Amino acid sequence: MYRRPLQSVVRNVINATAPRAAKQALNQGACFARALAAFQQPRVSSPPSVTPCRTLHIAAQLRSVKETPQHSEEEVGAFTKLIEAMGFTGPLKYNKWKIKIAALRMYTCCVERINYDEFFERCSLPDTLNSWFLIAQLHVWMCLVRMRQEGRAGKYMCRYIVHSMWEDVDQRSKIMGIDATQRKESIKVMIETFYAAIFGYDEGLLSDDSVLAAALWRNLFSCQCEEPAQLELLVEYVRKQMQYIDALDGEDLLLTGEVKWRPLVEENPQSIVKVVTPTYNDAGL
Repeated sequence: MYRRPLQSVVRNVINATAPRAAKQALNQGACFARALAAFQQPRVSSPPSVTPCRTLHIAAQLRSVKETPQHSEEEVGAFTKLIEAMGFTGPLKYNKWKIKIAALRMYTCCVERINYDEFFERCSLPDTLNSWFLIAQLHVWMCLVRMRQEGRAGKYMCRYIVHSMWEDVDQRSKIMGIDATQRKESIKVMIETFYAAIFGYDEGLLSDDSVLAAALWRNLFSCQCEEPAQLELLVEYVRKQMQYIDALDGEDLLLTGEVKWRPLVEENPQSIVKVVTPTYNDAGL
């Protein structure tokens, strides 16, 4: 029941922004030490003709393949700086309503274009609301990383992506019949988990694979994974996914919010398939 389509997020997406909270990530335990040790074990060398190419999910080599473009800081006037210092949002490059709609669409891509059953099976996760949320938040985080590169408009869009997520989580928990008090406490824990996960994933993205594997072990697997192959699969998935969405046009993302995710398992994870440029009308729809 928790995986039913979105119901009332569209009504509420422009009324509030997501709450903020932060929490330190959990300490690594002995279980992760065993998994990470096996994850880092050197593989037996093979003849060059049959050695699988695994450079995609090696952080240093990935950065040498695709450097994230550095956007110049958008210049704003004194009045805009003043109202934004007061907590309001000044004029943006694109219409705010269009950005809010695109944010909702991007979040929808995170929940409706992912094969959750495949994640549950390959990562040995239980089919529960919490497992669904952990997978969804991983994809939401990847969208936030990409949109933060688009200046003030991108940061504005990030706020409504997160807001859409909490509206959706609240609706799904209501569908499951969770009472209001328990629902409030559960969402509070999820908020803390989400912001702790963001810190860990950001650090892992900018570091080597062992740091990213640690973040995935803590946040996605809830410190329960002892199978190195599962960690390796998810590290590869995050690296290739970030490389893929980094190549998408920022203006198209701001106006449409359309993201087509690459599959969890594919024969050639190094290939970057150029997606068809999305189309939209004058209303941004």
